[in-house]
Amino acid sequence: MHWLLQFRFDKPLVLLLLLSIPLIVYLYTYYSKKKKAAALKFSMLSIAKQSFNKSFRMHLPFLLLTLAVSLIILGLADPKIPLKKAKQGVNVVLAIDDSGSMSATDYKPTRLEAAKKSAEILIKSLKPHDYVGIVVFESGATTACYLTPFKQKAIEKLRAIQQRQGKTALGDGLSLAIDMATSIPNKKKVVILLSDGVNNAGVITPEEAVSYAKANHIQVYTIGLGSEKPVVIGYDFFGNPQYAELDEETLKHIATATGGKYYKSVNEHTLDEIYKNIGENIQRDWELSSIKDLFFTLALLLLLVNMYIVYGKYRIIF
Repeated sequence: MHWLLQFRFDKPLVLLLLLSIPLIVYLYTYYSKKKKAAALKFSMLSIAKQSFNKSFRMHLPFLLLTLAVSLIILGLADPKIPLKKAKQGVNVVLAIDDSGSMSATDYKPTRLEAAKKSAEILIKSLKPHDYVGIVVFESGATTACYLTPFKQKAIEKLRAIQQRQGKTALGDGLSLAIDMATSIPNKKKVVILLSDGVNNAGVITPEEAVSYAKANHIQVYTIGLGSEKPVVIGYDFFGNPQYAELDEETLKHIATATGGKYYKSVNEHTLDEIYKNIGENIQRDWELSSIKDLFFTLALLLLLVNMYIVYGKYRIIF
């Protein structure tokens, strides 16, 4: 029943032409009565009964013609119903953190390699009409794979991503992913952002990137990649250990503000499940699709039936 609530006409003013139908019916009725009065009067009851039995067949061509005209008017008004946007597909952009902290080995063999492997699960779950693109970010953001419908090509580009040693430009990565998602119009746009760190580089803040996503109606799913125990990613000049820091608050805010969802990963197994769930749960929009051709087709069928009745084997003789 959902589609009934959203059924509408794109050109409602055309429906005013339907007001001519009652006038046409009135003129036809008036003409028929006048014609009947002018006809020869039957004196025999049997002839009168025969005339009555043929009455419906006599008026059937007009009825079919009127219905056909009504359907043509409805078709010209461009009726539309909501259908799933499966034919149009979805633009899915993966934004993957490849900063220095992603070289940590708490995920096997490394965080980055585990993220790449899990992302393949999502890419393989996408529909044929979906497009996928990949952005990587560290001190800045770069494109690893432009939007493409060819999933295997995207997987090859994903596997070719190399570990970097820079900081984490979270805002830059999200902004570039948004640019890519909007590069092909008329599709739902989704960004899946994975990071294990704190925004500490780049020229665009996460808040600015969120505003950019909202302005372009882009849903952002975020994945916080962390571990159950503190993870050492290096040592400072004085030999003090440096730990990987996950900014869950920022990632949660990005997801909530854009209508997405935040996921927390603690190992490669949970990361696999997260990408699998996101792939299965990407919501596809309803779009209004025109069904005017259906009305035109029905009108044509009625006209053909009308022609057969008037001119065919059992034609009506007026």
